[in-house]
Amino acid sequence: MSGFVRGLRLWFAPERIREEGDTPDYRFSLANERTFLAWIRTALALIGGGFAVDQFLPELAWGVRAGLALGLLAAGVLCALRAVNHWVRCERAMRRGEDLPVSHFPALLSLVVAVVAVAMVVVVLFGWEGR
Repeated sequence: MSGFVRGLRLWFAPERIREEGDTPDYRFSLANERTFLAWIRTALALIGGGFAVDQFLPELAWGVRAGLALGLLAAGVLCALRAVNHWVRCERAMRRGEDLPVSHFPALLSLVVAVVAVAMVVVVLFGWEGR
């Protein structure tokens, strides 16, 4: 079974992680879980922001509004999926005594949020009417 499929199966059967390596200090596992929850809160905020843009900016040109809303919603979906993936990868690494995995996702998420924020600045500065 490929590493990707095995990792994906662990999303839905996390008890299988116990089959690998040794049990780490519980403080580290709990810190990993808190990090997971922080990513989920971020995902929920992004999704809420996407809905807010769509619902509360009706004067905004449809294409701009849809683009901003879909950008935020997509970032929220990716963030939620990445949260569980990161949790599993970190838990496995701790059990195996390996270095924690590195990720480019925080930089990618920051760029997406920055692009949406710049677009919102443009909207605020130049008005909401589609011209």
